[in-house]
Amino acid sequence: MSDDGITYFAVMEFEKIYNKGQARLFKSSFLEALTKAHPLVIWGMYLPVIIYLLYHSAAILGYAFLNILLLFLGGMFLWSLFEYFAHRFLFHWEPKNKRAQRIVYTFHGCHHHYPRDTTRLFMPPVPSILISGSVFGLMYLLMKYNAFMFFPGFLLGYLLYGSIHYAIHAWNPPFKWMKPHWRNHHLHHYKNEHMGYGVSSTLWDHVFGTMFDLKNEKEDKEKVKEMMYEKKK
Repeated sequence: MSDDGITYFAVMEFEKIYNKGQARLFKSSFLEALTKAHPLVIWGMYLPVIIYLLYHSAAILGYAFLNILLLFLGGMFLWSLFEYFAHRFLFHWEPKNKRAQRIVYTFHGCHHHYPRDTTRLFMPPVPSILISGSVFGLMYLLMKYNAFMFFPGFLLGYLLYGSIHYAIHAWNPPFKWMKPHWRNHHLHHYKNEHMGYGVSSTLWDHVFGTMFDLKNEKEDKEKVKEMMYEKKK
């Protein structure tokens, strides 16, 4: 732990998995509380925003249903690409600067060390609002009123990403055809963190050559068990 109370590691290799507890990021209990969020809180924050922006686009701005649908789906598609690049190049960035190391660990490293911590799958409310507001502002500058339909799709992509991430750590795949998706993420955790970056989708892993060769990767059931959330009795 550093002097300012945040936990980080000089070498950003997340080989150690802790089965219990969670990372302590700040000495201050108030700041520590601000780093956590229940998934339902984030859904409760953003689902009304999504619904209102789509309603506003149709009822106030007068856009046709097809226009709204295409822009909405475009936003979801962009999220999937953004998710991949953020996970690959930001969350697994290996800086030499200690301050940057702390930031990377806070954003993602703590999840690799404590994969059973359910409170840090979504961005906490305060930074989430700041970031999402900035993203919407940038989209509005680039797209004007189209942002009212594009941004909700991007936002829903984020919510699905967090929820699918939770599902992968909480349950076995509900359908057989989803097992490769689950295994790709499990292997990312315990086999090679420089592969398998897709969480909500493996599309971009296939496109950019970072998909695990699942036919030749033997599943380690004990390692998978270490990453699954403990079920309350």
